[in-house]
Amino acid sequence: MTKVLIVEARFYPEVADELLAGAMGALREGGVVCDRISVPGAFEIPAVIAMAVRAAKNRDNQGAYDGFLALGCVIRGETSHYDYVCAESARKLQDLACDHAVAVGYGILTCETMAQAQARADRDGHNKGGAVAEACLRMIEIRRGFGLADQ
Repeated sequence: MTKVLIVEARFYPEVADELLAGAMGALREGGVVCDRISVPGAFEIPAVIAMAVRAAKNRDNQGAYDGFLALGCVIRGETSHYDYVCAESARKLQDLACDHAVAVGYGILTCETMAQAQARADRDGHNKGGAVAEACLRMIEIRRGFGLADQ
């Protein structure tokens, strides 16, 4: 049984709902069991995934997840805050994936406008939630192929 943790930023709830629906569709199709944690924004997502990885290691991998989905949206505003949130969340998620050999589906949309975000999240459009879930499942397969079934 494959188990995935979805960590979703709820800053833009209408975008988050659509990303989640797309991801859940792909996970259900793959027969995946998932847990879900909501966080305020994209910046908090890597910390929650790091906590889950560390908690599993502290419990000898009891309750370990096979993969993680990072879902959220950052829309450029009038300040440089956008740049920091986008860069740091992406960097830390990549660090987690590489340093801990975990499968991470990167579904944090980084957009200029709400219209762009909605088009990318829309299940009848780009369906980035579904695409990210499928990417995560493929990375889980690859990880297992290397004999890394546990975190």
